[in-house]
Amino acid sequence: MKNRKITLSEQEIPEKWYNIIADMPNKPLPPLHPETKEPIGPEALAPLFPMELIKQEVTTDKWVEIPDEVRNIYSIWRPTPLYRAYGLEKALDTPAKIYYKYEGVSPAGSHKPNTSVPQAYYNKQEGIKRITTETGAGQWGSALAFACNHFDIECEVYMVKLSYQHKPYRKVMMNTWGANVFPSPSEATEAGRKILAKDPNTTGSLGIAISEAVERAATNEDTKYALGSVLNHVKLHQTIIGQEAVAQMEKVGDMPDIVIAPFGGGSNFAGLAFPFLRLNFDEGKNIRCIASEPTSCPKLTRGVFRYDYGDTVGMTPLLPMYTLGHNFVPAPIHAGGLRYHGAGVIVSQLLKDKLIEASAHDNIEVFEAGVTFARSEGIIPAPEATHGIATAIAEAQKCKEEGISKTILFNLCGHGNFDMKAYEDYFAGNIVKHELTSEEINRSIAELDTPEIK
Repeated sequence: MKNRKITLSEQEIPEKWYNIIADMPNKPLPPLHPETKEPIGPEALAPLFPMELIKQEVTTDKWVEIPDEVRNIYSIWRPTPLYRAYGLEKALDTPAKIYYKYEGVSPAGSHKPNTSVPQAYYNKQEGIKRITTETGAGQWGSALAFACNHFDIECEVYMVKLSYQHKPYRKVMMNTWGANVFPSPSEATEAGRKILAKDPNTTGSLGIAISEAVERAATNEDTKYALGSVLNHVKLHQTIIGQEAVAQMEKVGDMPDIVIAPFGGGSNFAGLAFPFLRLNFDEGKNIRCIASEPTSCPKLTRGVFRYDYGDTVGMTPLLPMYTLGHNFVPAPIHAGGLRYHGAGVIVSQLLKDKLIEASAHDNIEVFEAGVTFARSEGIIPAPEATHGIATAIAEAQKCKEEGISKTILFNLCGHGNFDMKAYEDYFAGNIVKHELTSEEINRSIAELDTPEIK
């Protein structure tokens, strides 16, 4: 009998998070003040985040201790299983060996609780009563609602309007864990009201939802803001995924040639890939790490590397990143994630330095990949996860064409059990191929008035 599932014991949950900044040959450029455009220090983040998270955001220490209470909550679902995808290999008739790390076993059904739990923990330590956030596909909002409920903190979620309408059960999940959920843009904030006055029919964007959540945190002393991707401390927390995966691959005497993960803001990709990049830095390995994004929001493959705001209104610090412009509003194809206009600072620098790669797939290709995976492996993947699957399939097909065997590992970051509307639309033929034109991208980038990076 083939051993499909590679597991670790509860005692093998990592005790530290890995900070890739310590190993990067070129450190990320500093954030800038949104008004003065001058570099800012940690104190500028104090209105939004608790001090321990700010310290993690700026630390250059290679390892950061995971609090025992956080590890104890992690043990509800961690370590997560790693599988050998024999069914997918057979379906593709490829000589490649394909593995996937499955994060859909968490209470929220995705990798997001890996950071929502420590974020809620550090906020609780500082006596914070309320946390605000945004969510696109609903996975992050669900994860933060779960974590806030555990620590008895009020949770307020601004959910991109298209997702709010298409994913009612994600909203119900958040409500079940006690969160208040608003369709964004909303009438609850000044930022939301301004955007609605300009375009009452807007379907929303993550940038808009961030503006609303940040405004609420910045104007209430007992409230902080939490972000589910992009920032350094978020990527730090997610490295528990890759650390487990390294141990699991070692357990079966194998190591990937290629590591792949979907890409929205960077937490998913960073979580799996960064610990493998550490092996490149520390042990001289040559593991290819590929970030997989949608052609409908291709900041890594078609964006520009420059300073930009993390939100639409321009309330956040300016970050050096690959971006499509903070005014970018994704096409309302379906209520999936990975639709954020910018890429995280660390990932952007790694891509600029050619230490990682990026690929993009259209919305039809990724659903085809998701269905192929579901029919060969049994798990229905979240639409976000299908991007990583599409890249894995493309690399496996290259192995077949070239007659060579490589080991491929990808992050199956969540299940699609609450995403049936997207699959229903796909099977009904209501999802059509979409790709941004150069004119659309250039027009969005041309609106930037932020500092260029020389």
